[in-house]
Amino acid sequence: MFVLGTAGHVDHGKSVLVRALTGIDPDRLPEEKVRGMTIDLGFAWVSLPSGREVSIIDVPGHERFIKNMLAGVGGIDMALLVVAADEGVMPQTREHLNILDLLRVERGIVAITKKDLVDADWLELVTADIREVLKGTELEKAPMVSVSAITGEGLDELKAAIDRELDSTPPKRDTGRPRLPVDRVFSVSGFGTVVTGTLIDGELTLGGEVEIVPCGLKSRIRGLQTHKQKVDKAEPGSRVAANLSGVSTDEIHRGDVVTIPGWLKPTAAVDAKLRVLAGASHPIRHNAAVSFHTGATETEAKVRLLDRAELKPGETGWAQLYLRNHVAVVRGDLFIIRSSTDTIGGGEIVDPHARRHRRFHSQTLESLVAREKGAPEEVMLNTLEAKGPMDLQALTIQSNLPPTEVKRLVDQLLRENRITMLGDKPGTALFFGSGGWTRFTRKALEFVKAYFEQFSLRDNMPKEALRTRLKLSQQHFADALHRLFCEGLLVEEGLAVQLPGRQAGLTKAQQSAIDAYIGSLLKDPYSPPSDLEPDGNILNLLIERRQVVKVSDNVVFAASAFDSMVQQISDHIRSHGKISLSEVKDMFNTSRKYSISLLEYLDRHGITQRVGDDRVLKHPATAVKQAKA
Repeated sequence: MFVLGTAGHVDHGKSVLVRALTGIDPDRLPEEKVRGMTIDLGFAWVSLPSGREVSIIDVPGHERFIKNMLAGVGGIDMALLVVAADEGVMPQTREHLNILDLLRVERGIVAITKKDLVDADWLELVTADIREVLKGTELEKAPMVSVSAITGEGLDELKAAIDRELDSTPPKRDTGRPRLPVDRVFSVSGFGTVVTGTLIDGELTLGGEVEIVPCGLKSRIRGLQTHKQKVDKAEPGSRVAANLSGVSTDEIHRGDVVTIPGWLKPTAAVDAKLRVLAGASHPIRHNAAVSFHTGATETEAKVRLLDRAELKPGETGWAQLYLRNHVAVVRGDLFIIRSSTDTIGGGEIVDPHARRHRRFHSQTLESLVAREKGAPEEVMLNTLEAKGPMDLQALTIQSNLPPTEVKRLVDQLLRENRITMLGDKPGTALFFGSGGWTRFTRKALEFVKAYFEQFSLRDNMPKEALRTRLKLSQQHFADALHRLFCEGLLVEEGLAVQLPGRQAGLTKAQQSAIDAYIGSLLKDPYSPPSDLEPDGNILNLLIERRQVVKVSDNVVFAASAFDSMVQQISDHIRSHGKISLSEVKDMFNTSRKYSISLLEYLDRHGITQRVGDDRVLKHPATAVKQAKA
């Protein structure tokens, strides 16, 4: 299915021509009937000589309704540029032609209307003038057909010309990620909310669950139509009317996008290649305010130039566009920017979720160039370098390639060792470019070094402490550690990691302080002094090495004393079934402070549990082993 879009100056006969070609009046609004002028988008369809059916979007030609025109031309395959023979090229002819050029509409037909109002010589002059205006544009070689919608002369020839152009027009691609930019919302009695648009990038199916972006509403397709015919499946490139359940007309707006759930994320900042029209009335300066149009959406935006202070007419450069409202776009989408009165320029989105960049930063500019022009594998690599690491779904979205192509490229790049995968299954794995993996390993080592700078006397760093800092899932972290161990960058120490060759460095003075402290604990092992606690780093080291056990804020036992106490308490409970606080005090000839601190520690660690005023073993078979662990 293909979509043809009209373009041209007001009152040059676009709607009359569409009606003559299709038998359908595209002017649907009462005001359009009264004024005899198209105000909003109109829709029709026609069967061509080959039997091919083509949709037609009729756009308004008046300068005041350019925004409505822009909402309709984003998804067209071919332009029908309409020029009236009695007036020739006019201001909106040129502006519409500029818009088609910026949107890279490569195929088109020029229909010279109102042929019945001029003689042959005048028609020849108008034809030559149009050909001159088309020079240097995408439609430079477009065929021209002179017609009269009133007499019907030339209409068959025009249909045949459209048919011939469509013979060489490639079908819309199918990436498996359908997008229906909404250009009309209305309600049908007995059915509810209906939206229309030109479907791109995938199929929609009857009964399928959909999401409306950027608002995030969820719905289900109750009905699908193309050219007023019910269908079970709508294909890319077709004009679609979708009846949506569970949403009202005031919740959906022109410019929203209907898609399958879970992949299309709204954005308010994009990186783009921006071109200023050669005939623009003024340059675009850094931080200029413009209106931004893409698909069927429109929002205000600020242009942040990345490689120059201003873009002069005819120049192209790199920019970030900061959007007042969130929009739903993907890499490769085309856009138009306008001032309050004129179309200024347009371009292509290279990164739909842009991070803020430094201006005039060579590495950033090189990355943008590579992502714009590279082969698919280069696009993927540069996407990973600029945005990674990311999982397969994010990589598919960011690269804007079909899922099957992404999987093929991932397999290829893994075989070539050009990317790194954390995880054993591509569907749940995390992918790094070579530079991204280098940065990741550098960051991991920096975290480990910083840990040892903070805790200089500790023998190692717990794995969980490193995982928390790296913000990785257990599976991805385990794979990352395995790679770091294999590369010799870290050493595994049970549940901890260590830097190769590193040992906790104790000075003679520190070792003497440790010996004196442990000696003081052992002098009265069950009532050790609580006012001689050493420096925090030394105490942590002793706890880590399990030379001491800290049971409360102000009670620390030597490990040998603690183990002996736990063994005696466990033996007593096994013999007598329980033990009381007073029995513990008497057993170790110690005070309430030490006894209660010890028992509460054993309770917290699941060794004992309190029953009334007594303690019993929670897990009798493993009580002592648990305590020592």
